[in-house]
Amino acid sequence: MASIQKLGLIAGNGKFPFLVLDAARAQGYEVVVAAIKEETFPEISSHGAASVHWVSLGELSKLIDIFRAEGVTRAVMAGQVKHKQIFSAIKPDWRLAKLLLSLATRNTDSLLGAVAELLADEGIMLENSTALLEPLLAKTGVLTKRAPSAQERKNIEYGRAVGRRLAEYDIGQTVVIAGAACVAVEAMEGTDATIERAGLLMRSLSLESESVLAGEASTLSRALTVVKVAKPGQDLRFDVPVIGMKTIETMARAGASCLAVDAGRCLLLDGEAMTRAADEAWIAVCAE
Repeated sequence: MASIQKLGLIAGNGKFPFLVLDAARAQGYEVVVAAIKEETFPEISSHGAASVHWVSLGELSKLIDIFRAEGVTRAVMAGQVKHKQIFSAIKPDWRLAKLLLSLATRNTDSLLGAVAELLADEGIMLENSTALLEPLLAKTGVLTKRAPSAQERKNIEYGRAVGRRLAEYDIGQTVVIAGAACVAVEAMEGTDATIERAGLLMRSLSLESESVLAGEASTLSRALTVVKVAKPGQDLRFDVPVIGMKTIETMARAGASCLAVDAGRCLLLDGEAMTRAADEAWIAVCAE
């Protein structure tokens, strides 16, 4: 009789962990969830996992002990853990404190890469989190009824050039462009906050323009184009680019009219619902 395969799931926030859990169960895995108290949605406790254990961000030793006790030797990370949390009030245990002190830089790649190496040393191999969700990866082409306009195409081209350099240094993966000018770049605040900040900036510029040049139109388009790129050599075990309904809703509020992502390297979490929402907001979405 074949033994049941166990898979550990280190769950962050958002819908991503739920999709991974569903896909893993559908493929016959018994899923052991390590849910992060500061991030994971509480509904994970009743979503069909074999067991759910709650750990704080600082409790790396507890995470390892849980997986060892459960017989987990393979695991995936899914869901966002906000990078700024490492500067929050979390109390790292001795393992995490030692790891943090060993890092020359504390960007996402170095931090999570070090965690992956430590887990491997403990007999727990982190695997590609998208392997279970390949149908959700963005496919090449225009994904909405409306294709990007000529100006939006220029914004995308420029945004990709800026985004590639930004991602190269592991600073962020999202840039917001208007009129072929960079309005905002992502750092620790995350994609949605970056889009919101760009929208606030453009609204403030519009108000200034109205007060100074009443009735006179700006020579530059104020419509925002959001470009989200994968890092060069993106490690798909963690920090996978993800967009969903919340992205589209944030864009609509911010006055963004176009979204471009990397085909085959970005997960579309809400599928058809996201596309419908984009169509309703007359937002063009494309993957290249």
